[in-house]
Amino acid sequence: MDIQLGVVEARFADIIWSNEPVTSSELVKKAKEELGWARTTTHTVVRRLCDKGLFVNESGTVRAIISRDDFYSQQCKQYIEDTFDGSLPKFLAAFTRGKMLSPEEADEIRRMIDNM
Repeated sequence: MDIQLGVVEARFADIIWSNEPVTSSELVKKAKEELGWARTTTHTVVRRLCDKGLFVNESGTVRAIISRDDFYSQQCKQYIEDTFDGSLPKFLAAFTRGKMLSPEEADEIRRMIDNM
């Protein structure tokens, strides 16, 4: 899955994920409130996100094909693959450079590793 979203598309996708299943008319209201979009803009972006394979619009109700967690998990994996040659240790070293992990964060990472 190689789905790329711009910042605004990602914000709108988050609105859908937070409210799904959601009617097109409800999305128009939410997009106007949260993004200041017109109805036509909302419908255009819904169609674009459906074309990308994230959502489906069936009889005016939009629902996810891919969950938010699965989508962002795949995006993170792709970023690590593209930027750090797929090396999670290299990513963690870069992510934590100049930042101390709290004891709670370190424990959580150890638990995650132990559970893998």
